[in-house]
Amino acid sequence: MISYNQKRFLIVDDFSDFRSSVKSMLGQMAAKHIDIAANGEEAIAQCRNCKYDIILHDYNLGEGKNGQQVLEELHQGGLISPQCIFIMVTAESSQAMVLAALEFEPDAYLTKPFTRASLQQRLDKLVERKIALQPILAPLAQQQHREVLQACEKVIKAEPRYAPLCQRYKADALKALGMHKELEAQLTSLLAERPMPWALSMLGNHWLERGELDKAESSLEQGMSQFPMLPALYDCLAKVKVAKGDLIKAQTFLEQAVKISPNSPQRQAELGKLARANQDPERAIRAYRQAVNLGRHSKFRDPENHLNLAGSLQDQAGDGAPSPKALLEIRQTLGDVSKSWKNDPGLTARADLAQATSLIKAGKQSEAKQLALNASEKLGSLDTFFPAETALEVASQLRALGQADQADTLLSTCAEMYGDDPKVMAGIAEQTSDPAILTAGEHAQTHNREGIRLYQQKQYPEALESFRAAQAMQPRNISFALNTAQSLVRLLINEPTPALREECMACLEQVRSMPSSDHRHERYRKLCERLASL
Repeated sequence: MISYNQKRFLIVDDFSDFRSSVKSMLGQMAAKHIDIAANGEEAIAQCRNCKYDIILHDYNLGEGKNGQQVLEELHQGGLISPQCIFIMVTAESSQAMVLAALEFEPDAYLTKPFTRASLQQRLDKLVERKIALQPILAPLAQQQHREVLQACEKVIKAEPRYAPLCQRYKADALKALGMHKELEAQLTSLLAERPMPWALSMLGNHWLERGELDKAESSLEQGMSQFPMLPALYDCLAKVKVAKGDLIKAQTFLEQAVKISPNSPQRQAELGKLARANQDPERAIRAYRQAVNLGRHSKFRDPENHLNLAGSLQDQAGDGAPSPKALLEIRQTLGDVSKSWKNDPGLTARADLAQATSLIKAGKQSEAKQLALNASEKLGSLDTFFPAETALEVASQLRALGQADQADTLLSTCAEMYGDDPKVMAGIAEQTSDPAILTAGEHAQTHNREGIRLYQQKQYPEALESFRAAQAMQPRNISFALNTAQSLVRLLINEPTPALREECMACLEQVRSMPSSDHRHERYRKLCERLASL
């Protein structure tokens, strides 16, 4: 018999009578440590201060965060351990709500009303499962993935009924460890026995990441035919279509995913992005509008969705002025950016530029000019630079609003930071023919390529000299600085001198302004960790 007298419970519901009722049920089960919360914010605050064994969380809490958004934030913030049991409780049963909640994988879903007997029966099974999986969950909580692999094999032998769960933990561990061949072999073997939704989705993503697009497409299409209500399969297939250059088909698949499970702000934002690329402003507006609304109380609230909603409303008007209704929505949406992210000059500058663009179309020249000047001033105080795509968009807006010098300054910085990327330079060339911007990094890139060749040949001191030469010419180039830092780390292993360490720290500090969304940010983070360990 399961004992609950040492378990710590959290009950989250906006109705006090229901909280009291559940607390009474748990008391009858000999539970002694029971906390309550009336809303999502209270629940998150309590989870910061206490580690709970079991959380019973209502889905619909009225105004504020819902159960899905609380579960998202608990996972993202590391506030809930793998050993914790999270039960989503609700009187609702709509497909959109259930699928959205299940995508963040609560341990169980419990429909109101329920009795003490049915609650205890459900809890007994869940606690029994957690106990059996404890050899896996303990190292998982510490992100000790090799220990997770070993524990999975032991639990499968000891408790065969939990083998499907163990196989999933094993697959996640293999992925975390970068053991791609072993992961592919495991997933292929499992699917040869019987189709499993999670394995089909993971195998599709695996092949997509490895660039085997045809295999990914085949696997995902097979999964969709067998599990047509699994939105993750449609999400991944849309990514495959993007990789193949078929944006129209990618949008179609995402539209299907949104139809099945519409309550994900990330999914809606991705659909909006594709719709804008496909010059479908009406669909983009609907998607970004949903992303903004769904994100209001979510950990995944993203100002880019606001800016893209405003941009989509402008796209809808074409060369003409947006309608009065659209202008009002643009003003309100961008005003939300300026208010909610007021301490981010980059975002507020972009909001000003987007608003100025709308005002120009509406014939309000003086107001637009003032906003453009405000934006220029804010851009001069940036601590971090924009991603390349954003920098190109902002430069284009500045030029259209009569701020040509500011636009060229932005393009020059963009060329220095991202100039080793041919796509970025092609985008810059569409906006300017200034050779001082377009050719400034050619010699530096020659040195960088030579440094890469030498590094691959393990001629580390010679490679460092080439990378130093490249960085001296373009000190803000992200790749050059990271390549120099990596060479210095390599030399520090055998020659731990203060001079080399100081130089390496300076290189990493040089690219601190890199946006966190940049694909090289993880490399930067690992180099910082490696340097700290030497």
